[in-house]
Amino acid sequence: MKKKILQISIIVLSILSMQNTINAQENRPLNQVVNTLKERISLAGYAQLGYTYDDATKPDNTFDIKRIIFMAHGKITDRWTCDFMYDFYNSGMLLEIYTDYQFFNGLTARIGEFKVPYTIENELSPTTVELINCYSQSVCYLAGVSGSDKCYGMTSGRDIGLMLYGKLFNDFLQYKAAVMNGQGLNTKDKNSQKDIVGNLMIYPLKCLSVGGSFIRGTGHAIADSEYTGIKTGENYAKKRWSIGGMFTSTMINFRSEYLAGKDKEVKSEGFYATGSLRLVQNLDLIASFDYFNPNKAADFKQNNYIAGLQYWFYPRCRLQAQYTFCDKKGNGLKSSNLIQAQVQVRF
Repeated sequence: MKKKILQISIIVLSILSMQNTINAQENRPLNQVVNTLKERISLAGYAQLGYTYDDATKPDNTFDIKRIIFMAHGKITDRWTCDFMYDFYNSGMLLEIYTDYQFFNGLTARIGEFKVPYTIENELSPTTVELINCYSQSVCYLAGVSGSDKCYGMTSGRDIGLMLYGKLFNDFLQYKAAVMNGQGLNTKDKNSQKDIVGNLMIYPLKCLSVGGSFIRGTGHAIADSEYTGIKTGENYAKKRWSIGGMFTSTMINFRSEYLAGKDKEVKSEGFYATGSLRLVQNLDLIASFDYFNPNKAADFKQNNYIAGLQYWFYPRCRLQAQYTFCDKKGNGLKSSNLIQAQVQVRF
């Protein structure tokens, strides 16, 4: 842990050093440098802790830690920024490290490790997602968030690469185009092909966005798949796409997407609809329907029905309680129940 803290300190100090160098080159007095550091460097973090009861295999209940996240953002110049994210839980893991440069309004380049711009949900922060498990089954599988796709592995929805993005026509249209390794978190590419990722959203209203995204590439399996028959070390054609929308207001939040994938010759699909309704001040009702089938030919589908409450007791801090009925089909699986509670604190 001391080693991890030292590494984080070095990164933060490096950002500070870059800022000092730039200020020195601009011949700024020392007192101006000190006064602008707090405006140029911002630190943040959050933790999610809770309780889980799950009878999927045998009745099991435990207090658990979901995430302990530290984030740093450095504004090097008016056009150039650097971001860093680290998860202290489970021996520690680097999540994001990237730099952005804005060439002009509507065109920014990003290079490093960051969230893959595939689906609406994958790019949302766990601090804003309504569900304690965060993401839908299809996003967890097709974006590699949870490791449920054993060929892809647990990537937390992130990868290493280069992205161009921006908003056009008075923020009516948002685009993202990326070239990425396709291998996931903190990992070099294991084949010579790269993933091409595209994301296009339009905003007919400030509260409404609709659009889609895709991934095209060649995967390299890091483990055998129970659904596709792909074996460890095998290169395979990997295709994913999604279409959906999101509505956001002070009283109602709602998002829904249809996702589909094809690994080699095996097709998968999923759909989710998740929303929240403000009941009284700071108290929300949560509901979600989540369907996924990792192999349409074999029919391994699972439907999750979720209901719960969340209470915002302080800005960006909340208490959550949720019940999930997991209706499973195929492969001899039985339906199960999941009860969860979580507290989120953020600064």
